[in-house]
Amino acid sequence: MEMTYTERLKLLHQLCQIETRQMAQRSEEEAREAFAHVDVEQATYYIASFVTFKAIQTAGRHPGEELQSDFEMLGVYQCFALMVFAFLSMPLTQEGHQPDYDEAQVMIGSALFEGIDHELLAEIIESGFNKFRLIAEADAEHWLEYRENLDKVTISYIVAATDDDSPHAAAEVLPLFGQLLSQLCEAFSAI
Repeated sequence: MEMTYTERLKLLHQLCQIETRQMAQRSEEEAREAFAHVDVEQATYYIASFVTFKAIQTAGRHPGEELQSDFEMLGVYQCFALMVFAFLSMPLTQEGHQPDYDEAQVMIGSALFEGIDHELLAEIIESGFNKFRLIAEADAEHWLEYRENLDKVTISYIVAATDDDSPHAAAEVLPLFGQLLSQLCEAFSAI
């Protein structure tokens, strides 16, 4: 049976929750109920945040330290997560869903930077969106290539995690997000 893209996102959402142990104690029936009632927009926010957390870990970054020493990098993480959200959301438009980028910024920022003062969080969200817009509107070849690579990795991750016939496992694709995040951090460090 072929899954729709929405079903794939819902399944990936559950798999990410299991990996973070938020669903580890649920029964099979509770898991099915959660799958049936998950909001695809909420699932997309969660997946974008999850992937960004994993990318930060893989890249060996330390947001707690950067909060004190390199605050601008937090905006880079927010930008990265918003880009992942955008690539996760694009196929949803074909199924009638319209992503809400304003809500996405707040939801993702709140997940990534839980516990940060609201004023600092607002700065991070604004910084991240400015970077997101800069990259989205850029015509330079390296930004076009970067967007294309992040899109490919995002779709590859969805397929690897939700398709038994995928040539790759999700765990093989996740480190690629870390590489792409490192490239983004380097680009903004050079500015």
